[in-house]
Amino acid sequence: QVQLVESGGGLVQAGGSLRLSCAVSGRTFGNYAMGWFRQAPGKEREFVAAISWDGGRTSYADSVKGRFTISRANAKNTVYLQMSSLKPEDTAVYYCAAGSSSWVAVKLTEYDYWGQGTQVTVSS
Repeated sequence: QVQLVESGGGLVQAGGSLRLSCAVSGRTFGNYAMGWFRQAPGKEREFVAAISWDGGRTSYADSVKGRFTISRANAKNTVYLQMSSLKPEDTAVYYCAAGSSSWVAVKLTEYDYWGQGTQVTVSS
């Protein structure tokens, strides 16, 4: 079993920055592709960013490209999401996920394990 715990969410003004972290335990972290998704009230969960098992490949949703950066530290079993130039429309619960894809995975169905989520609120 794999456990994922997100942290780093909070309230920030528009234009500000936050860094989310996701600590992974239970299996060999380096075997998993990792991703970040978000879900705003009344909306479906959507893809934000993904990174391959070795960190060599990344993918971003168009809405966050150029503002968010995903990275991972396999020695620390942790994946990060650096968020800059935040907008009110970035307000959502952010979830990290782990999957066995050998590439970057952008679909919810490609992920096997999910964290409990962390709230990000961007005020205007």
